[in-house]
Amino acid sequence: MAPLVRRSWAPRGCTPVLAQRGRNWRKVSVIGALVISPRRRRVRAYFGFLPDANYDGESILGFLRQLRRAVRAPIELLWDRLLAHRGEPIASWQARHRGRVRMHLFPPYAPELNPVELIWGHVKNNDLANFAPHELPELLDHTEVAILKIGDDKPLLRSFIAHSALFLRLH
Repeated sequence: MAPLVRRSWAPRGCTPVLAQRGRNWRKVSVIGALVISPRRRRVRAYFGFLPDANYDGESILGFLRQLRRAVRAPIELLWDRLLAHRGEPIASWQARHRGRVRMHLFPPYAPELNPVELIWGHVKNNDLANFAPHELPELLDHTEVAILKIGDDKPLLRSFIAHSALFLRLH
């Protein structure tokens, strides 16, 4: 729960102080999907949150099931090469949904192609910068508000797609 410290403004002689608890390694893991309609007219973002845990194959599968229920069109899923994205139980789930879900991996070490990485960078450098929570629920609430605010900002979501080096052009 250590803050990402960024330069900020304060009146002369009033140096900002970030009070935090020492040696506290609690965290909130976030998973996200940027969904573009087939005709590229609509953009939406979906997110999942796990307090004090890492996303593994089972939790990623839970997110994919929710995404599959929310998105009625066939899904072309692009994601990084995290082992949990390629292993079980994801592979067997994809085999059962082959006609409705196709998965593609980004090249290795290519975060600049992934527009969702730009969402994480934006949230960390803006809404979560210099934020020093004292308890995990405070971190979870603040993270959810920051992420969900971006999910409602269609022009911002389109800008992440346009800024990535991925060849996806929106009208």
